[in-house]
Amino acid sequence: MTEEHNNLRIKQLINASIDVKTRILNDEAIIDMIQKSTILITEAFRSGHKVLFCGNGGSAADAQHLAAEFSGRFYKDRRALPAEALHTNTSYLTAVANDYSYDVIYSRLIEGIGQPGDVLFLLSTSGNSQNIVNAALAARDRQMISIGLTGSKGGKLNGLCDHLIHVPSDDTPRIQEAHILIGHIICQMVESAYFGY
Repeated sequence: MTEEHNNLRIKQLINASIDVKTRILNDEAIIDMIQKSTILITEAFRSGHKVLFCGNGGSAADAQHLAAEFSGRFYKDRRALPAEALHTNTSYLTAVANDYSYDVIYSRLIEGIGQPGDVLFLLSTSGNSQNIVNAALAARDRQMISIGLTGSKGGKLNGLCDHLIHVPSDDTPRIQEAHILIGHIICQMVESAYFGY
C-alpha cells in the first residue's frame, strides 16, 4: 500500500470517530443522560457513597481508567473520591472465575461490598456480556444506582440499568472511544460540581 493510501485510511478512521461524536453532540437525549449521570454521581459522593466500575477487555481498561480519574484526580489537586474498578484484584478474579464462573466475577463482589445508594458503572459495547448483566442484577438487588454505557442497541442491559447511555454506533472501537469521551465529561463535571470550581 502507498503512503497516500495509508494517509487516506487514517483520515477515514478519524472521521468515523468524529462522526459518532457529532451524533452524540446532536442527540439531546444522550446529553440529558450524561447530565443526569453527573448529578447522580455528585449526589452519591456527597452522601458518602462510592462509585464502582466494571467492563470486559478494552471496556475493563476504560472502567479502570475512569475509576482512577475519581480516586486520583482529574483536573484539580483535591482529596480522593471513593471509586474503584471491580476487576483489579487478580487473586479474587481468578479464584471466583475458576471456582464459580466468569459470569459471576462482578455480581459476587457487588454482593459483598455494594451498598444502597452506591453507583455502579457498567461498560459494555454490546450490552450482552453475562458478567455485566449479572452485575446489573446484583446492583438492583443491593439497591444501587446503575449507569450503563453501551453501543446503539444496548443489548440485555436495556431495562436492567437505571440509566443507559447508548452510543450511536455498532463499531466497537468507535463505541469505546465515545465511552472515554463521555466518561471524561462526567468526571470533569462531577469534580467541578463536588469541589466547587
